[in-house]
Amino acid sequence: MIRGPQALESLQVVNGGISAMNALRKALAGFALLTLVVFASGCSVERFAANKIGDTLTSSGTTYSADNDPELIGAALPFSLKLMESVLASTPEHRDLLAATSAGFTQYGYAFVQQQADATALEDTDRAWTGWNRARRLYLRARDYGLRGLDVALPGFSSELRTDHAAAAARASAAEVDLLYWTAVSWAAAISLGKDDPSLVAELPLVSAMIDRALALDEDWDRGAIHSFLITYSMARPDAGPEAAANARRHYDRAVELSQGKAAGPHLSWAEAVCVPQEDRACFEQAIAAATRINPDDDPANRLVNIIMQRRAAWLSANLDRWILPPIDDSVVTEEPTT
Repeated sequence: MIRGPQALESLQVVNGGISAMNALRKALAGFALLTLVVFASGCSVERFAANKIGDTLTSSGTTYSADNDPELIGAALPFSLKLMESVLASTPEHRDLLAATSAGFTQYGYAFVQQQADATALEDTDRAWTGWNRARRLYLRARDYGLRGLDVALPGFSSELRTDHAAAAARASAAEVDLLYWTAVSWAAAISLGKDDPSLVAELPLVSAMIDRALALDEDWDRGAIHSFLITYSMARPDAGPEAAANARRHYDRAVELSQGKAAGPHLSWAEAVCVPQEDRACFEQAIAAATRINPDDDPANRLVNIIMQRRAAWLSANLDRWILPPIDDSVVTEEPTT
């Protein structure tokens, strides 16, 4: 059984919205400024400097999302994430930094913690749970930063979300789509690894309210990232119903269209969320082949995420018989025992 939040490969794991990868590009400059903050005597000076660092960390760029070395990025990200948290301690209402931090912990949790645990599970389930539980904690941390960002943008949002999620979501505008997306995705990811926690699973309707609102506000956001997530979420949401697979197919087609056929993520979402549960081997193989055909160099800004997704595709393909039973070979004839 494939364990992870399969949706998360469709997050554009290391690229999408305000990415933690982009933050790394200027992290060293930010760290130098942070050193000055530590020795600043006035609170106003500290807050000003911290805000400047926050602005630097959330500036756009593709230096890291365009990298071709996932191991290098995986080793660098923890420093970037802790720097972002340190800055948020001084400027806790920096909306864009809250969004970036939510995105960063979500992406790091899936790409560099969750996937390793998935692979470990094939040999040692107990050890895999150590990784899965760590990933869940990272997702919940990401969710909390996202909710904080939404509270900055929409005061009282997180409280209202728990009492009237439809009304809370309706308050959001297109300016909050990134926060809605990362909060919903990280929350769903945590739930997928916390099905033994009924109180956590009961929060799925809140996820639905946020991602549905994001879709209604900007359905082509980040070249189809919302549709890509909804491929999987359509199959798992509480109100999925008999049209779940058809809805997932609609989101799959739209995600491929909006990404201009240059993203491996939608194909993996389709393979894991739809083909595997339906035990459709041909469907699975076609989707994995489509993901494998993507050339990461055709979309340099998203090179890293496509490399990571293609590695997962290769792993899934190598272990196909674990997900879907191989076809019965009718040519093998069992001889009757002689007496």
